[in-house]
Amino acid sequence: MVTVYSKPGCQPCRMTKRALDQRGIPYMAYDITENHDAFAAVESLGYRELPVVLDGDDHWSGFRPDKLAALGDGE
Repeated sequence: MVTVYSKPGCQPCRMTKRALDQRGIPYMAYDITENHDAFAAVESLGYRELPVVLDGDDHWSGFRPDKLAALGDGE
């Protein structure tokens, strides 16, 4: 299961979730402005840009079409 950390008003976050939806890739989304544990998780990974996407041991920040395409290839 893919995890997406995001916040309201974040265009790259919306684009990432839309791309996952279009590919039919299931994910859990967490709003870091409402969930302290989600905010702490993003901080612990050292990211300052959203969204932060986790797929197993792989993770990245920002809208990354290349990484999202690779998720679909592994399905």
